[in-house]
Amino acid sequence: MDIRRVQEKIIRLKKEKDFCILAHSYVKKEILEIADKTGDSFKLSRDACDIGAENILFCGVRFMAETAKMLNPQKRVYLANGAAGCPMAEQFSPDDLIALKKQYPDRAVVAYVNTTAALKEHCDVCVTSSSAVEIVNKIGNDKILFIPDPNLGAYVAEKLPQKDIRTIDGGCPIHASVTREEASEAKRLHPNALLLVHPECRLEVTKLADYVGSTSGITAFAKKSDKKEFIIGTELQIMESLQYECPEKSFYPLSKKLVCADMKITTLLDVLKALEEPENGCEIVMSTEEIERGRKCIDEMLRLGD
Repeated sequence: MDIRRVQEKIIRLKKEKDFCILAHSYVKKEILEIADKTGDSFKLSRDACDIGAENILFCGVRFMAETAKMLNPQKRVYLANGAAGCPMAEQFSPDDLIALKKQYPDRAVVAYVNTTAALKEHCDVCVTSSSAVEIVNKIGNDKILFIPDPNLGAYVAEKLPQKDIRTIDGGCPIHASVTREEASEAKRLHPNALLLVHPECRLEVTKLADYVGSTSGITAFAKKSDKKEFIIGTELQIMESLQYECPEKSFYPLSKKLVCADMKITTLLDVLKALEEPENGCEIVMSTEEIERGRKCIDEMLRLGD
């Protein structure tokens, strides 16, 4: 069975079984083509709130599907491939966070959205890469414990020197693998290109960038810019997607290491199987109490972001 026939079967099944397919921007192109909504993790979860389908199939990683479930508790939410996790989101446990809160009792706990639902239960507010500076600036407490990404935390701290921001070791191993030397070399090889990077990269890399933002922000910037060449400092799928959407422009990778195996593990056939037999798939099941506790920091983000 070729890709086109699989895609056609998926499109038919999602209508028959009342499914909405959400696909993160990092997954494979053949999956993005059959998704109802695409984008970064939080955008997708919010998009799902406006969709009438009773079921959601998330093509991404587990914490994203959990967020979709918390924002849409009345819907059944499935993860297309149950093995798709996130090293950053899962780098430490709720017990680890509880211990940190005891160590720093005077600090507000700010959670990057790239955290598990279990961790979100113990946080004061959630942030996205695009809203982190704005939200942290609005928090009444000037002492912040930022989890779990020290690179995004360092970026926020540089923008808000009036805040006392403490981070922990860890972060996204993919974005954090890029060095200042690689960024400098990419700029040397493509002197006319603008460098667009994700704030999950090291501060030494973001300082060299012409634009720092979320995957959605990077995509929008490249599309709207009157420049013709760009170095893309996030998962390579963004570069590929931009090449298709803006064929008149040139895009180069900041590093060939920027490949997320967890995002790539989901295949088109995983999507098909999840629709054919959802009862055998990976459903995200959370109790009402778990949803209420996990949503508090998300609701606070929405309040502060208005």
